[in-house]
Amino acid sequence: MVTRPPISVAIARFEDVVSRGLQALIDEDESLVLVAANVPHERISSALAAYRPSVAILNFGSLSSAAELRELHHAHPGTRLVVLANRPTPAESRQMLAFGATACLAKGTQARDILNAIHLASRGLHVMPPGGTRERAPEGPDLLTPREADVLELLQVGRSNAEIAATLHVGIETVRTHARRIYRKLGVTTRRELRARR
Repeated sequence: MVTRPPISVAIARFEDVVSRGLQALIDEDESLVLVAANVPHERISSALAAYRPSVAILNFGSLSSAAELRELHHAHPGTRLVVLANRPTPAESRQMLAFGATACLAKGTQARDILNAIHLASRGLHVMPPGGTRERAPEGPDLLTPREADVLELLQVGRSNAEIAATLHVGIETVRTHARRIYRKLGVTTRRELRARR
């Protein structure tokens, strides 16, 4: 795997069980560091300014409107916003993404999927709830898998297929397969176009 600095995470105030679960989940992942937890809704913006986390996990139920999410996104562009809701519909998820969220998931999402969403969000990749989006095809591009995200990151810094294979401990043909999928999903045809999306 690619060595990266820890991903800093801030958590808004949630119901006690959800809050404790999120904190424990982040504490168990060595690549994550919790910089603020149980932040009251009215102090979210000031906490994001003070701690400058890579990812902030927000409570959908605390937001007064989608416009508030947009304001947070514009005020703190370096922080990726992950929104957790009770049971977000595909339309609500798309609206949250359109207003600046990087991910929108149900509070009942499995732990591994929440961790995956945090890691992908820290790279700027969008994540929607896995169950709700199957009702009808989501609008927009397909999402990248975590391994595709690893390959994309290395492609964007100009690494060759052989270098990527060595770094990720996979075969060159595996790298080529991931690259083809990345190109298709992102609608590009060359590495130059991929680098331009950085």
